[in-house]
Parts: sequence; C-alpha cells; structure tokens
Amino acid sequence: MTEIDKLTFALNQFAGLSEDDFKLSSDFWFVKDYKKGEFYNLRGTVCTYFGFIVDGVFRSYTIDEKAGEEKNVFLYSANGFVVSFKSFINQIPCDYFTQAMTDASIIYIRYTDLLSLYQKSHQWEKFGRLLAQEAFNVTMTRIEGFLLKSPEERYLDLIKQHPDIFNNVPLYHISSYLGIQGPSLSRIRKRLSGK
Repeated sequence: MTEIDKLTFALNQFAGLSEDDFKLSSDFWFVKDYKKGEFYNLRGTVCTYFGFIVDGVFRSYTIDEKAGEEKNVFLYSANGFVVSFKSFINQIPCDYFTQAMTDASIIYIRYTDLLSLYQKSHQWEKFGRLLAQEAFNVTMTRIEGFLLKSPEERYLDLIKQHPDIFNNVPLYHISSYLGIQGPSLSRIRKRLSGK
C-alpha cells in the first residue's frame, strides 16, 4: 500500500471520504520527512498544516519553567493524524511544542487548502466538523484520564491507542505522558506482566 493509499484509506475511515472526494484534494497533499528531534510545530507559532503520519511518532509537550522539566501532553503515531488542534482550528499561536520522537514521515495539507475544500464539498465540510470533534474528544479524554483514572488505567489506554509505543519511545517520555515517575511506570509494567 502506497503512502497515498494509506492516507485515502484513513480519510475514508475517519470521515467517509470517497475516492472522488479525495481527488478534489490530491494537489494539496505534500510529503515531509522528519529526523528524530525535528519540530513539527514550535510553541508560540501558528500551526498551519494538518498531517497524516505514514511512519514514526510525535509528541506535543510543554516546559515547566519552575521545575525545568518537559511534560508530554499528546502522543501521535503511525496511521494517525498529527496537528496542534487548537492552534490549527483557530489559527492562533500554539501553547506547546510538537516534535518527532523518531525519524518520521507525514503527508500534510495546508490550512488554507483545507478551507478551500470545505467550500467545494459537503464531505470535506463534514471532515472539518469531525476534525473539530476529534480535537475536543482527544482533549477531554486526556483531562478525564487524569481526573478519573488510575495511572494503571491510563497506561492500558495508552497501549490501546499506541500499541507500538514502547518499541519507539524511551520510558521517561511515557512516564511524563502518564503523569507519573519512572519507578511507578516500572511497577505498573511489572504488575501487569505478572497477570
């Protein structure tokens, strides 16, 4: 399956976009490769494109100035989308950094091109609505996870959402994403491997 085939399949699964709908957008998609550590988006800049991850893992993070620590907010992996949702949808400066955690490849579309697709097609308008809903759901799931779930439950959710994450990302990044210290993550993994 080619990169474009993967993208077409993902858009069909996400928003029911047909091949004809996709053809409207075919001139607007571009491939970009990232080296590990390269930034998809910097804090304080506006996110102007929306990406589909062909390969690799990205994270969004903030820096706690008082503690001098990076705190992972979101993770994005292959066959999923990477975007600084709030910045992209509202075209305002982003509150966090988004960075490749591995070598990665994406196919992306610019915000302005996506807006023009919304004008041309009801299916693309539907895509935009679903994208906004997804942004809300992802954010609420993260907030509720910290309020209502134990670290072990958050760990299990992470494995469901990103099954290959442990093969690609150092444990300290996973601990940060889960909001726990490294020794706590080790205990959770040990306890679950014994079940």
